[in-house]
Amino acid sequence: MADWTWEYEGYDPAQERLREALCTLGNGYFATRGAAPECTADSVHYPGTYAAGCYNRLASDVAGRRVENEDMVNLPNWLPLRLRTGSGTWLSPDTHKVLDHHQNLDLRAGTLERTVRYEDEDGRCLAVRQLRLVHMADPHLALLRTQVTAEGWSGEIDVESALDGTVTNSGVERYRSLASQHLTDVRTGTSPQDTVWLRCRTSRSDIRIGMAARTVTDAPAVTDAPAVTDAPAVTDAPAVTDAPAVTDAPAGTGVAHDNARAVQLLRLSLADGRTVTVDKTVALHTSRDPAIKDPLHAAVERVGRAPDVETLLASHRTAWQQLWRNAELDVPNSAGPVLRLHLFHVLQTLSPHTADLDVGVPARGLHGEAYRGHVFWDELFVLPYLNLHLPEVSRALLTYRYRRLEQACRSARDAGHTGAMYPWQSGSDGREETQQLHLNPRSGRWLPDHSRLQHHVGSAIAYNVWQYCEASGDTEFLHTKGVEMLVRIARFWAGIAAYDGTLGRYRIRGVVGPDEYHDAYPDADRPGLDDNAYTNVTAAWVLARTLEVLHELPELPRRDLCERTGLDSAELDEWEDVSKKLYVPFHAGVISQFEGYGALEELDWPGYRERYGDIRRLDRILEAEGDTVNRYQASKQADVLMLGYLFSPAELGGLFRRLGHEVDDTAWRRTVDYYLRRTSHGSTLSSVVHGWVLARARRAEAWTYVHEALAGDIADLQGGTTGEGIHLGAMAGTLDLVQRGLTGLETRGGALRFDPVPLPELSEYGFAIRYRGHRGVQLRLSADELRIAVPQSDREPIDVALADRTVSLAPGESCVLTLHTFREAR
Repeated sequence: MADWTWEYEGYDPAQERLREALCTLGNGYFATRGAAPECTADSVHYPGTYAAGCYNRLASDVAGRRVENEDMVNLPNWLPLRLRTGSGTWLSPDTHKVLDHHQNLDLRAGTLERTVRYEDEDGRCLAVRQLRLVHMADPHLALLRTQVTAEGWSGEIDVESALDGTVTNSGVERYRSLASQHLTDVRTGTSPQDTVWLRCRTSRSDIRIGMAARTVTDAPAVTDAPAVTDAPAVTDAPAVTDAPAVTDAPAGTGVAHDNARAVQLLRLSLADGRTVTVDKTVALHTSRDPAIKDPLHAAVERVGRAPDVETLLASHRTAWQQLWRNAELDVPNSAGPVLRLHLFHVLQTLSPHTADLDVGVPARGLHGEAYRGHVFWDELFVLPYLNLHLPEVSRALLTYRYRRLEQACRSARDAGHTGAMYPWQSGSDGREETQQLHLNPRSGRWLPDHSRLQHHVGSAIAYNVWQYCEASGDTEFLHTKGVEMLVRIARFWAGIAAYDGTLGRYRIRGVVGPDEYHDAYPDADRPGLDDNAYTNVTAAWVLARTLEVLHELPELPRRDLCERTGLDSAELDEWEDVSKKLYVPFHAGVISQFEGYGALEELDWPGYRERYGDIRRLDRILEAEGDTVNRYQASKQADVLMLGYLFSPAELGGLFRRLGHEVDDTAWRRTVDYYLRRTSHGSTLSSVVHGWVLARARRAEAWTYVHEALAGDIADLQGGTTGEGIHLGAMAGTLDLVQRGLTGLETRGGALRFDPVPLPELSEYGFAIRYRGHRGVQLRLSADELRIAVPQSDREPIDVALADRTVSLAPGESCVLTLHTFREAR
């Protein structure tokens, strides 16, 4: 690998799903996995295409129960382009001899290049070079350029270019027993100018999809048009209706529209050593798009007006160049290319185009069907990075949550609560999408899923609102949508907290924390745990922060808000009381993950590692043994330690003091050590959090977790999960670890605050940020100094604060802050 490329040599079926996910191309509107265009979905390949926010709901019979699931829909496949020589069969890496195979993902240009040399049935060699992009400037366009060269022979080849509407959602093995046919009413047809089209809709959400493909070649056409053969069979394929007539079709081409596939065929003449180029330009629209009437008409018109390939490539590369300029990142050594790959996939999922959409942060990107494309709390790890680079995207993602505030309030009322109870898994309309059952692949059993009790997602949303407004200075959002979300979430926490007179404290019962392994007490007849420390401390933070925002709110907006939400002084007094008296359990001198955690049994960690090797998914191992992780002090991922991820040491200490506890550095380090020994790291997010926390608590061990977080997807450390979609939160989390974690960067109190703890393995690095309207603020950290440069503009100066000093930098100014004095003062 080089700094700006990600390369794979050779064809390896066992690695194909992983490579497809990591070679996905997207633009924030839609994305397509890096599958070979000549291959259809099977046990090796999965050419999925996904549009942000395009969901559909289906019912399935599972373990004797009828359940509904909403999925991000696998859209018609625009990739298909296959070749055959003479009277041979269609070439594919699974049926023919592959002489060479190479893939090159160009991160700087946002393109995927693939070269393959096939040997056909007669021993003839055909070299194929393909260049693919999903256009970053025009989010509705994609391009596949295929260049074919006959080596040592001359003759004819057939080219089949298609749009495939036979696709289903079958990319995750454990979901395959569930309903998966989301597309219906598939129709295909042909328009002038070498264009075929396909339209369909989702079966229940009724999202209409229009797709058009124009395929052209620079080769001389052969007189006889090829026939369509061995197309995949589909039952009950719809007939073609109201298709535009084929006009002026060139000789040597043919069209066919059967089996829900729109097919264009070309017969080309190849001369030995001469390269022939076939260009396939594709347009995609859905009925969710603004300013269109009909998705099919929009797609056909757009592909017809699309410029030539060179122009498309140039504008696409320019768009990526601008993105990279806004997200400048310079990290040396082996970490640099991995971080750049992570940033590439974050930008493909959440690009500037996302700001125009009503979508959230899909936990697995637009890269596959794991987690059904749902929105969890992963924005907690994503928005802190975006806030300082693409704040308009952060605002749009928070607006997605605001638009679903009414549904969150309905959900709270239905559960007998007040305020807003946001769902653990969200999709199209904000209702709870968490499945009722989940499959343990080890045991084959379907088990109850209680993860919807992770109400701490509301605190994550409130935290993101606050962080965004601090970084961007967007007081308009804070004083309107933002404060209303804060108020509704605070009301939920105050309402769900019950006063316990024996403790003199408020308690929050029946929840699940970030750990996820523990969803009930041993032998309990109901799910949920009491007084999860992370939940209670973050709830206290939400209440205190909301009171602070309300206090600073101008009189008229405050009055309007109070009238609209029914907020009065008595309720505010209650919030103040709850925010200071929420119960936080302790045991053995450490913060308890939840009440009773310290009384659970200790697990034989060495024994399980010896028996199973990889025990990240300890919950599945124990369930398959007839046991339950609920009996043990064993966590899937950071839970209590998440507090050290969200809050700086000073802020965390202040939170605990407000709650009546003194958690000094010694107590916190003791807590860190305690949970490190009892965590299996069954989530990619766990390594990010532990690397972040250990950078301050135990620096010598921090790099182990940072390295694991960097390798999580590229090495598929979770054992086959990356092929189902990348882990977007973990990828963004590694970027934020460099951006905020190691620099100690906080956007708090109207200043950029730094508390650096550079690791030896990342001894020097630099990046640029956007802060309160300043674009391209340059930061560079080394072991001894912090360099800051503010670009010229008409903005106000930036205050930069270290523990022992504060400086003010006007636009056009720079400074070098030495760190040794600061460290001695600590």
